[in-house]
Amino acid sequence: MNKKSTLELNTGNLIPIIGLGTWQLTQNTADIIATALDLGYPMIDTSSDYGTQPGIGEGINKSGIPREHLYLVTKVEETDDAYERTVSNLEELQLEYADLMLIHRPPDTGAGIDLWNGLIKAKKDGLVLDIGVSNYSTDLIDELVEATGETPVVNQIEWSPFGHSLDMKEYCDEKNIRIQAYSPLTRMKKRDDRRLLEIAARYEKSPVQILLRWNIQLGTIPIPKANQEEHLKENLDIFDFEISEKDMETLAGFNEHYSSLGSLPYV
Repeated sequence: MNKKSTLELNTGNLIPIIGLGTWQLTQNTADIIATALDLGYPMIDTSSDYGTQPGIGEGINKSGIPREHLYLVTKVEETDDAYERTVSNLEELQLEYADLMLIHRPPDTGAGIDLWNGLIKAKKDGLVLDIGVSNYSTDLIDELVEATGETPVVNQIEWSPFGHSLDMKEYCDEKNIRIQAYSPLTRMKKRDDRRLLEIAARYEKSPVQILLRWNIQLGTIPIPKANQEEHLKENLDIFDFEISEKDMETLAGFNEHYSSLGSLPYV
C-alpha cells in the first residue's frame, strides 16, 4: 500500500486512498496545489463554496500533471441547480469533467432528490464519472436510492477516532459506499490528547500520522488539509508502518462523537 493505492467504488471505478482537502485554502492556492501534486497527492477535494476552484484549476495547469493522473472531487450546494452548478464548477476548475461530484449537504426539506437527479443527468452527459453525497445520514441515503435507483459511491463525512459511527461504517460496507473522511485531524483540536501522544510515541510517528493511518487501515479515505510543504509531506508519510489491531481498537475507543462543527450530522 502506498500513496498511489486505490479502492474500488460500487461503479467499478477506482478512487485514491488519500487526498488533499482545500477548505479555507484561499491564499496561494495555485502554488499549494502545484506543490501537492508534485509531492504525489493523487486527489484534490474542493467545493463550489470554498472559493478555491479557480486557484485549483490554475495549480493543476501549473503542475503539468496529466488529467488522467489526478482525481478531482467537488460539490454542489443544497440550494443549487445541481446540473448547472456542475457545469460552472468545471468552468472554474478549467476541466472537462470531475471524477466525483457530491451533494455537499442535504437540504432542509429532505434528501434532495431533485439535486440527485441533476447529478445523475450530469453523469449520463459525461460531466462527472461518479456521484455521491456528503453529510448524509443512512435514512437520507436510503431515500435517494429508493427514489432513483442510484446509489452514491461515497458519503463524505467528518470522521476521526474521536468522532465516528460504527453504525454508519457497517451501513456503508453493506451498501458498498465508501466513506471519505473530512477533518480527519480534528482540525488539530485533539492532536495533543495524551492517549494519542502515547500511541504516536510508540510508533515514532506524529499524532497527525496516527490519525491518518487509522483511517487508511479502517478503509476510510482521509482528505486532510495542509497549506505548508512540511505538513503536506508529513500527511503522506504514513505508508511505512502499520498500527496493530490492538491499537486500532484503542483508537476507535476514543470515540466521543466529537465534531469540530459541534455535532456529527450523520449520527
